[in-house]
Amino acid sequence: MTIKLCGFRISNYHNKVRLVLLEKGIAHEEDAHVMPSQKPEFLARSSLGKVPFLEIDGQVLTESQVICDYLEDAFPEHPLYPADPLAKARVRELITYIELHLELVARRLYGAVFFGGELNQDVRAEVERDLAKGLRGFQQLVKFSPFIAGDQLTIADCSAFVNLPLISMATRSVYGKGLFETVPQVKPYLIMLGERAAFAQVSADRKVAADAAAAAKKKSS
Repeated sequence: MTIKLCGFRISNYHNKVRLVLLEKGIAHEEDAHVMPSQKPEFLARSSLGKVPFLEIDGQVLTESQVICDYLEDAFPEHPLYPADPLAKARVRELITYIELHLELVARRLYGAVFFGGELNQDVRAEVERDLAKGLRGFQQLVKFSPFIAGDQLTIADCSAFVNLPLISMATRSVYGKGLFETVPQVKPYLIMLGERAAFAQVSADRKVAADAAAAAKKKSS
């Protein structure tokens, strides 16, 4: 079986899938220079024009969580979900809170924070309100014992590692404080994860890609 991850290393969701591949020890290739596109030839590979996507013996699978669940089912060694059905559902619940109720909400700030766009004051207020709701739910679910869903590393940790710092950066820029400043366990938790080999590798590679993109942008301006 030939598996290829396609996307780019600045992408939080590309890195989430990559963490799963590395933590599970799955042999794979990576094309880390694939950007989203609406060109017809690209849509033939990824129907919404998004990344990341996974090529499996020439077949394409999209959506990061779908990809991660496929990898868990296809490669059950080194599991990243608990065996108990309810505990497994709790992990998926936590991933949904992180990605749908926090990251997707905070993404409305990214244009202003990372690309110099304007931020409508109504949007600013709506995002702040919705993030407060999402944070309340997040705090009710997290364990930090030592991993985010309990004593086992799971896909929720892969999601948290790539998303929580991004959310913190965006909210600190817009509101003057990071969203998770009231959750003191987050910082040491992320440091702990960052000491794992796969997480350290993904972080280092993301920084190299981000520095290269910044240098290219400066050169073209």
